[in-house]
Amino acid sequence: MHAIEFRRIHVTSYDSEEVSEEITRCPFPNHKEGEIFGVADQLLGASHIKVMCEDGTSRIGRIPGKIRKRMWIREGDLLIIRPWEFQDDKADIKYRYTKTQASYLHRRKAIPKNLDIF
Repeated sequence: MHAIEFRRIHVTSYDSEEVSEEITRCPFPNHKEGEIFGVADQLLGASHIKVMCEDGTSRIGRIPGKIRKRMWIREGDLLIIRPWEFQDDKADIKYRYTKTQASYLHRRKAIPKNLDIF
């Protein structure tokens, strides 16, 4: 999730110069680690946000200092969150998508229908 752009190079044959390159423009949630999509609903202050998650649950999201210093989160932003294991109504915010990245995910139909406001 650290890199924004991943490149996959596929060589059809070693003799020809045909090389196709696929570019993934934004990271996806790692479901093995419990990360899911969410949309910021309401700013609560003190680096907390009310987030509507893809599983239909509304959670309180905590913005860690790493993200708080680098990017601003507004209402309606698409996020990657990771729910806490011991308290299901709270979560950590891992990544914020830009409007361009969110529209790209919308075109690829990668966003669940209950969150797709883009």
